Amino acid sequence: MGTMSDHTPSPFQDLLHAQRVWDTELPAFAPETAPPAPLPLFHTWFAEAVAAGQPEPHAMALATADAEGLPDVRTLLLHGADERGFHFASHATSAKGHQLAARPHAALGFYWPAQGRQVRVRGPVVRCTPAESHADLHARSTGALAAALTGAQSEVVGSVAALHRAADAAWERAQAEPDTEAPTWTRYVVEPAEVEFFQGDARRRHIRLRYRRTPGGTGGAWTRELLWP
Repeated sequence: MGTMSDHTPSPFQDLLHAQRVWDTELPAFAPETAPPAPLPLFHTWFAEAVAAGQPEPHAMALATADAEGLPDVRTLLLHGADERGFHFASHATSAKGHQLAARPHAALGFYWPAQGRQVRVRGPVVRCTPAESHADLHARSTGALAAALTGAQSEVVGSVAALHRAADAAWERAQAEPDTEAPTWTRYVVEPAEVEFFQGDARRRHIRLRYRRTPGGTGGAWTRELLWP
């Protein structure tokens, strides 16, 4: 059996090793000036990502655990960030919906390479009310409503043609009935127990600032800690 050192570099490996990160000037981050709670800093960094031209800054990875406790992850969109937590939405009958019903904890990951920044969030997940979930869906585009009405999310579909037929029918219904219900559509909130802000540095002197909710604290008290990169 060959070893790693025996392998001839492949075109993929050559391509992979040719990639570089942060070929731009990165912002400074002085953690001692950070606010006492993570939400204002998240709002600031998000606005700065938008101003820096970061594509889809509201896209985030959502990690959950399945019935065997194995990790699962996907990318979806942030629907809000307030004092309650970080909001997203999906069908309660989807894979992530079933996983959250059984194990209501999740982790989120934001990556904004335009500024060499990451934000990581961990905490319990709660379901919003049906009224909030309905308002969430109908505050979005016709396409979003059509997508919510198309098929059964995460279930097997027989063919691309079947997908297209269902999507076309859902689009027509969303246009004709813009207030129609999608009963399983659910808005969720990750209530942060930990939030970490990562500022990359070209010399690898990365700054990592972690907020941890203070046990037994009142008024949303947080502990701030610097971490080795």
